[in-house]
Amino acid sequence: MPSLVETYHTRANEMLAQAWTANAPVIAQLAPILGASIARGEVVHTFGSGHSELVSREIIGRAGGLVCISGLIDPTAGFIENLAGYGTKLVQRHDRQFQLLPGEVIIVISNSGKNASPIEVAQYAREKGLTVVALTCLAMSRVTPSQHSSGQRLFEVADHVLDNGGVTGDAIVELTDGVMTGPTSTFIGCSLLNWLMIATVDWLKLHGHPLPLLRSQNLPGAIEHNREVGKKYRARLSRQLA
Repeated sequence: MPSLVETYHTRANEMLAQAWTANAPVIAQLAPILGASIARGEVVHTFGSGHSELVSREIIGRAGGLVCISGLIDPTAGFIENLAGYGTKLVQRHDRQFQLLPGEVIIVISNSGKNASPIEVAQYAREKGLTVVALTCLAMSRVTPSQHSSGQRLFEVADHVLDNGGVTGDAIVELTDGVMTGPTSTFIGCSLLNWLMIATVDWLKLHGHPLPLLRSQNLPGAIEHNREVGKKYRARLSRQLA
């Protein structure tokens, strides 16, 4: 009988493969949208509330990643994500500091898709003319009541949806009857974002656009390179370069 960790490894990697198959068409649709925006000199924004913030940060300031990614950060780490109006205040502040421009893209991450802050951020961004991409767990979101006054879940207010293919409750390995461990939302969510970024870079390359990619600052000359590629975005990045 396989151990718990072997069970998790097998099942999680099966789910990762399923996530690729399910989301590849969406990624193919999104790459030209993100690519065209970046080619215009625009910025891609991310937001994740609570633990989902870890996923949103995966592509910010990343070695080998696009420099033009700006994160909307919740200083309460999701503690008051269901306080009505709080998400709107957060995104308004981000807009004042870094600008949310029509035609840009924002990726909003929420595993459950039910909490108010991610929904408010998505609604505000759509009203501003941004393309809203939701990264969520559809299986969980479809059976979970919304905490937002509209009754909508995140996938219902987004223009495009990436589904992490997870299960209700996130954990996939049963310890005892009803006691679960082994979450997958971060593992698969980060993979989805990396696939999307690589597809976008591929689109930029194929269409002859500059590739504003960061290098690991542990490599010789990388800090100088990163400062140079980031120069035009400096006033719009939530995380400043070294």
